[in-house]
Amino acid sequence: MTVQDVRSFNRFYTNVIGALDYGRRLYAPYTLTESRVLYELAHAPRTDAADLRTQLHLDAGYLTRILNKFEEDGLVERGPSDTDPRRRRITLTAPGREAAALLDERARETVGAMLDTVPDKDRPRLAEAMRTVRTILGDGDGDGDGGGPGDGGRRVPRPEDVVLREPAPGDLGWIIQRNAALYAAEYGFDADYEALVARIVADYAEDHDPRMERTWIAELDGRPVGCVMCVRDGAPGAARLRLLLVEPDARGLRIGDRLVGALVDFAREAGYREVVLWTNDILGAARRIYQRHGFVLVAEKPHHSFGRDLTGQDWRLDLHATPH
Repeated sequence: MTVQDVRSFNRFYTNVIGALDYGRRLYAPYTLTESRVLYELAHAPRTDAADLRTQLHLDAGYLTRILNKFEEDGLVERGPSDTDPRRRRITLTAPGREAAALLDERARETVGAMLDTVPDKDRPRLAEAMRTVRTILGDGDGDGDGGGPGDGGRRVPRPEDVVLREPAPGDLGWIIQRNAALYAAEYGFDADYEALVARIVADYAEDHDPRMERTWIAELDGRPVGCVMCVRDGAPGAARLRLLLVEPDARGLRIGDRLVGALVDFAREAGYREVVLWTNDILGAARRIYQRHGFVLVAEKPHHSFGRDLTGQDWRLDLHATPH
């Protein structure tokens, strides 16, 4: 392989995805770099400017100019970092989230159209080729994370490979399907649980206030691997955490912690007084996550549901009593 081979491939792929074709309006009215900054901000609940600069390998002055432009356009807000007062925290405003969502939708449509031209029989080869390029050139860094004989040479996922995003078309259906399948396989729940999840998701899809309610999808290597929902509870000032789930092959990457942390941050910023949830005592890993975030067990009661004898538990997080 030569330098020319790599440069030729780069030109080919840039043309395929239309990265330089402004007429296709893939990134308009933003540059490719500005769009990438919006993407990263949309997929992290709280981001410091210094971390963003490091993650994207951007010049400090260039990033500052981009953020200044975004702030003037009302897309971002800047404030002191939660962890270091010398740093600046960057968060997207509602118009900023809308702009990021539009760019994400355009990108998904463009990639979807490209994949529509690939025969089904060739798609596994294409996916494997992309994984190979990532492993050799970027994600395999020589310290054991690049895989080895025991895993076929494939990259071992890292926590930083996971992004949190809002649901795309089809993701709400995925939440129902994966909850039903996983709880049946791991806990023996019957179809009554699937019906409950379907009602929760349908209620959210039909009538939710994006200022006060939100769903997060955890994505790893282009596929959903986790989720959680924040919805308004019946009690005034209370948000309810629902349907926390992490795929078995993605556990150990702190995805559950990040999902719950994003929800708690959102609930606090939305002005809720508390977050409540209902779970069952057999879900030990989930309970430990709730406890780490300050939730307190307030009641429990035996019940027979989903084909099992269970002990239901009510947990509560007082947002006024927990640190930001």
